[in-house]
Amino acid sequence: MLQKNYFGYIVSRMEEKYDITQVLAWYIQSGVDTTCGDECCLKNQNKSQLKPVTSQSEIKNRLAVTTLSQTTNEAYKNARDICLKASNLSELKLMVENFEGCALKLTAKSTVFGSGNEKANIMLIGEAPGADEDRLGLPFVGRSGHLLDKMLNSIGIARENVYITNILPWRPPGNRTPTDSEIAVCLPFLKRQIDLIMPKIVLLLGGSAANAVLDNNEPISKLRGHWLEYTTSSKENILALATFHPAFLLRNSAQKSKAWADFLRVLKKLKEN
Repeated sequence: MLQKNYFGYIVSRMEEKYDITQVLAWYIQSGVDTTCGDECCLKNQNKSQLKPVTSQSEIKNRLAVTTLSQTTNEAYKNARDICLKASNLSELKLMVENFEGCALKLTAKSTVFGSGNEKANIMLIGEAPGADEDRLGLPFVGRSGHLLDKMLNSIGIARENVYITNILPWRPPGNRTPTDSEIAVCLPFLKRQIDLIMPKIVLLLGGSAANAVLDNNEPISKLRGHWLEYTTSSKENILALATFHPAFLLRNSAQKSKAWADFLRVLKKLKEN
């Protein structure tokens, strides 16, 4: 029976369906890293002091979020296996569109998969879709995308000759920074895109993209300007270069010269190969 207290309802559902190991794993993957005490703070409170559920729509919304959160643990562990079943980008795109393991899908309008040349020598990776991308369902189509097009054109490369994607296929509400758990769940889909395209160069746009793909916590100011390597699932190394995200450059025009130098590095490396 549905209890009036939402927190109590979640606990009862978890106790009924999952053992403590599964519950703790889900907490960790959701970004919970601190406990406030040994017992639930609501455990000994009088039920009359707890806020009741006020409407059927509130119940339905909370149940939807609860169900999705409970499936995140399984999706997190199996995402890589799901991705390996995709033999091409079309199959992978369909898998991402049907994926239910990330709560961001509840608030996003569109699933923004990568786009561009599937045999591109350069693959550009950003953080997450923004409002324009979410509305149109395509990566880098807003102000950041227009600047990125100009940056590519400045070194003689057309957008249609590269492949562009993001770590996350769904826009975080309000363009907030993605959580570690959201990145972890979606990262296998990005890595599978890299495996299927096998570009000569991966250009990482911004610190979040660089940290996620290269699995480090270095600031973008330290990472950019140096050739690095990304290792695919088949143990092949791909050249990687981190640079500033176009959105950052729109706010900090003084840094455009450094990004320009990074794009020149990309052009030079392509000519060498």
